[in-house]
Amino acid sequence: MFEQRTFGAWRTDVRTFFVGCLFVLACVVPVLSSKAETVVQGVLQLQWADPPRALPGRVQKAPQLDAWLEIGPGRRIALDVNQARRAAGDLYALANRRVAVSYGAQANVASSSRVMAASQPTQVIQAIVPTDRLPQRALAAGADGRVMASAPVLGATRWITLMCKFADIATEQKPREYFQAQYGNAPGQLGHYWSEVSYGQVNLAGSSAHGWYTLPQPRAAYMATVNGKEKAQLSTLFADCAAAADAEVDFSGIQGVNLMFNGELDGNAWGGGACATLDGVYTCTRATWSPPWSFINLAPLAHEMGHGYGLPHSNNSDGDGDTYDNPWDLMSDAWRNAASDTVLGTLPKHLNMYQRERLGWLPAARKRVIAADNRETQEFVLDAGSLVGSTQVQLAVLAMPAQADPYKTVIYTLEARRRTGPYESKLAGDAVIIHKLEDYGIAYSIDRDVPAANVSNNEGSMLKVGGRWNTPDERHWVEVVSATANGFVVRVGPRPRSMSSPAPVLERPATVAASSSSAPAPRVPAPRTAPQAAARTGCRVLPEILRVRALCALMER
Repeated sequence: MFEQRTFGAWRTDVRTFFVGCLFVLACVVPVLSSKAETVVQGVLQLQWADPPRALPGRVQKAPQLDAWLEIGPGRRIALDVNQARRAAGDLYALANRRVAVSYGAQANVASSSRVMAASQPTQVIQAIVPTDRLPQRALAAGADGRVMASAPVLGATRWITLMCKFADIATEQKPREYFQAQYGNAPGQLGHYWSEVSYGQVNLAGSSAHGWYTLPQPRAAYMATVNGKEKAQLSTLFADCAAAADAEVDFSGIQGVNLMFNGELDGNAWGGGACATLDGVYTCTRATWSPPWSFINLAPLAHEMGHGYGLPHSNNSDGDGDTYDNPWDLMSDAWRNAASDTVLGTLPKHLNMYQRERLGWLPAARKRVIAADNRETQEFVLDAGSLVGSTQVQLAVLAMPAQADPYKTVIYTLEARRRTGPYESKLAGDAVIIHKLEDYGIAYSIDRDVPAANVSNNEGSMLKVGGRWNTPDERHWVEVVSATANGFVVRVGPRPRSMSSPAPVLERPATVAASSSSAPAPRVPAPRTAPQAAARTGCRVLPEILRVRALCALMER
């Protein structure tokens, strides 16, 4: 089903790798033969676990991430997450996509959808590359020097909600009408939220809720003990819930399934992807798993849907192990500084601007890249990310020197946030928020306080009028000059030159608009654009670190 959707990553047309039949592969290859290089194809599945917000005085539970390659019904290869991150570069951009995985030697294939730990890979993963057909407009690299491996999510993304009861739990916390209303287009509902945060690039048209359905087994049957802890068997839950609903639900054309359960799972809500037989066809799709504490609040449900769209967690820069401490981003702290509704509970705030861009939602004209070798002082209007229809910059990127491994190239981003609208009204303040992009695509909010605050809703995390910040190497400096009705006027410049060098030229709008919507737009110099590289084909489209012999042979034949 995912092959029918729009995916984008590499600029050239990476040839589609068709394996005659995944079922045949699953039957005849119980254990992959040992070779110097082994390439296996399938659908990359990621699943993130998110615990509820910790009670005051309690330590926040850590998130979890599982990864595996789905090669057919009941047939999968578990992937070591750290190996997969290094091998893929941007692992999250490949979620729910067809990929090829190259191993240095043998990989064990699980014959069951039960405990993932039972089929851990035995050899190092060398490379993971997409093998689905890509649109010509997908870029291999952005003007900021980072690899652009993400797949755009555009148009109608129809989700189905399935409400399922454990065989030994009769409670039905909410009626079907409640879950159907979650998909509405009124402010505060998911249809409205995803349309607003994507600038109209995504809608939930045709989404619907169904249930309650009774699962064939009691709750305990869907739990396993992994490393001494209870863990929900998500694939079995997905398959059984979908099978219970299959007679009356049309799964054709869906982009995701939200599963609602009337009992606790394993202390987490989950989001990512899953595979099962839907309408008689074995299908891999986006999926979420929500216990009652999650589905009675829209924010955690939207967070899990974000994982379904392939978004990883964000973080702040305090250096601790808690990823849920950046309340500027739905994909980090969904609970703090969030608006609420009497019916829908805690509402989702917006995503950071870089993640919106990676999903194809930000028009190119609203992004400004400051080159790593910039020698000019530039001044421009930075509109708040919540402003739909802006004609100004909404994402400014401070490029840094390119690294030998392009996936490790670090950048800094600037975005404006304002306390306005149904989702952003409870933010900590009106300010320019800075993020550092590293660790293969993770966004870390920057805090000027030393030491950094445990939760980044402090003054140090907000660059306000008169505030100034430098990148650690002083390659770029940033200053917030003034406020506008919809954002800020921002000035960015290079590190000071020596006394014998001419001073950098200040590029300033002819007039600074008091409002970017009610006054003529300031004349802002067009950002530099990187020269277009000659088209590359075959294996040459990949970064050097991913040019594994077996993959190259497949791509160039």
